Formats: sequence, structure tokens, C-alpha cells
Amino acid sequence: MSESTWIRQAVRRIEADFNRSADTHLIPVKLPAYPGVDLYLKDESSHPTGSLKHRLARSLFLYSICNGWLHEGSTVVESSSGSTAVSEAYFARLLGLPFIAVMPATTSPEKIAAIQFYGGKCHLVDDPQAVYAESERLARELGGHYMDQFTYAERATDWRSNNNIAESMFSQMERETHPVPRWVVCSAGTGGTTATIGRFIRYRCHSTQVCVADPENSVFFDAFAKGDSSIRISSNSLIEGIGRPRVEKSFLPGIVDGMLKIPDVASLAAIRYLERVLGRRCGGSTGTNFVATLHLARRMHEAGEKGSIATILCDSGERYMHSYFHDGWMKAHGFDVAGNVEAIAACTEKGKELPWELAGAGACAG
Repeated sequence: MSESTWIRQAVRRIEADFNRSADTHLIPVKLPAYPGVDLYLKDESSHPTGSLKHRLARSLFLYSICNGWLHEGSTVVESSSGSTAVSEAYFARLLGLPFIAVMPATTSPEKIAAIQFYGGKCHLVDDPQAVYAESERLARELGGHYMDQFTYAERATDWRSNNNIAESMFSQMERETHPVPRWVVCSAGTGGTTATIGRFIRYRCHSTQVCVADPENSVFFDAFAKGDSSIRISSNSLIEGIGRPRVEKSFLPGIVDGMLKIPDVASLAAIRYLERVLGRRCGGSTGTNFVATLHLARRMHEAGEKGSIATILCDSGERYMHSYFHDGWMKAHGFDVAGNVEAIAACTEKGKELPWELAGAGACAG
């Protein structure tokens, strides 16, 4: 098969797969303590591969194919903490390409199993910071292509249209009481989703502000607050899929209005509370986002401001049954399950202050 024929067929397969998929839902969540402040979760867990990263993987494959980087028979290599690798394994199988995910050894067994389900292989490393160099080495030795989500996430997606997450979110809110959100809250792993949302907001001339919620053991918050993208740390985020030990190339602080630093205990308590009110389980990054929305909703309420906040339900909690939803694991990490869930409930339903201090920067400071 000629190179041009393979490219046309590959793009058609990916676009046909997209055409078979419905858009993800926008779920309203009640905040009883903050009347006049409406919260919506963009449910990205309903993608075929179960997470927000399905959009990114599709864009990365199209970007690489159309740039001439990915060829028939190419081995696709990616560095990932799990969800992106699951989605890329799906698209690699769709195109009949071998796939290898280079991931930290701490990646959840459920994500490893999902990658293997789609025919991918998992290459685990003990040092989370070694995933970059190891991915490059494998791709070079195999004559394959290193997808490098951390570099290309912000540029692979067309932020003006192409049914990106921002266009979908704003379109779905058109008939709501407050159709243009006061805030959109997201968290950063690569920074690609933040870039797409922030650019779209500016392109459409909306007044919406972007808040990025960052977990513990991540450099994004400090880099934003100090204006220093050279910051590095040696530890890795406990909240899979977000937070990084270095500032990734796809993280664009210039389109972020404010950031909040969210304690891990608050993120994990939040997903237990969301299970109670939604009747379903969400991953840890959704909890990080939810805690940030509570902080902003409380601020809006105290200022007498009405409006809406939109955030992202990133993936399903079924991928974390051995950890975030396992009481033994929670206790081993020193997290009080019941007491912390009630603290989230008291903030959401009675307007009580959260018991954890949230550091803020930019428009989220104070």
C-alpha cells in the first residue's frame, strides 16, 4: 500500500469512529448551600475508552498521521500515567499498529489491564521522571514514533472548532439559566485541555475565567504563582492523570486566570461524596476539580454573585477500586474516609468552610 493511500485510509477510520460516537453529557450537580450558583460536570467518562484522554488520543493520532510522522506498521510509543495510553492503545488497534505504553510502576492495575485489552504492551519504570527518556529510547530502537502527549497536547487539538471539549461544553449550556460560565475549572496533566478551553474562550470573546486545580506533589501551581517554569520536584502526584514533576511544554500559563492547590485528602473525600450524590464513581482528578468548584462557588455566593461553573468529570472511578475506593488503601495513606466526606458534604449542603487550606494564585488568590 502506498504511503498516501495508507494516510487516507487511516484518517477515514479515525473520523468514522468519531462519527459513530455521540457527544458526552453535561450533568448538573446541586449545590444547596449556594443558591444561584449552578454547577455542571462535563462527563468525559462516556467516551469509548472511558476518559477525557479519548479526545486527546484521537487528535494526537490525526496530528501525527497528517504530519507524516506515523506510517503503516509504525510502533506507537507513549509516556503516560495511564488514561492517555488506554485511549492511544484503542486508536493503535483501530489502525492495526503495535503500541507500547511507558508508565510509572505505580499505575493502577485497572489501567494496565485496559491497555492490554486493546492490544497494547506496558513498559513500567520505577522512576516516574524516566518515562520521557525511556519512551524516546524505545521509539528510536524500534524505528517507531514517540507520540509525546506532553509536548503536542496543546497543538494537536483545533481549539477553534472540530467539536473540541470547549465548543461542546458551551454549546450544551446555551439553554441553561447562566449559559456562559463564570468559571471553567480543569486540572492539568499535559495542560492540553486547559489550552483548548482557554483559547476557545478568548476566541469566542467570552467573559469566562479559567481556574486550574493542581494536586499535591505537582509543580504547575508553584510555576504559575512564581512565574518560573523551570521548577522541578522528585515526587509524583498521588492523583493519577494530573500533576507533574516538571512543567510540561503543553501547559500555557498565559491562558490561565487563576490556580488552586488542592490537598489529596480533599480530592479523595470529594469523589466519595460525588458517589453519594451522583450514584456513580469518579476518578481522583474529578475530585480535585470538584473541590476547586466548591471554593469558587462559596466566593461567588459570599459576593452576592449568581452564575454557573463548569468542570470536568475526567474518568470513571472503576479504574481505582484498589486505591481511592478501597478503605484499607485510604487508611494506609492516613486518610480519614468518613470524616472527610462529611466535611465535603457540610461545605456543599450547609455552606461550611472546608477544613483544608487551599492556596490560591492569580484570580483565585484571596
